[in-house]
Amino acid sequence: MIRHIVFFSARDRKDLETIRQGLSLLTEIPHALRLEIGENVKTDQLGTDVDLIVYGEFADEAALAAYKAHANYQRSIAIVRPLREIRMAADYRIEDATREPIRA
Repeated sequence: MIRHIVFFSARDRKDLETIRQGLSLLTEIPHALRLEIGENVKTDQLGTDVDLIVYGEFADEAALAAYKAHANYQRSIAIVRPLREIRMAADYRIEDATREPIRA
């Protein structure tokens, strides 16, 4: 499984709802096992730059690529890109999603 996490900040806070609506188009794309759009609750003193988060889970790289090739992905970019300041993304592989997490 691939986990896909993207952080966004708005250039202007007045555009947050428009950005959220643009990102919500991603939830209509069928290739994700799970896709969430969330707002940063900003409880971490050092993590206040991020406003919105996209969290997705995909069966494999092919599913993630199909998600990114979908027309709604491009529609979302067209809405969000002009209004965002930061976009930071990371993808990581979970070899066996059924295993218990390792606790530090």
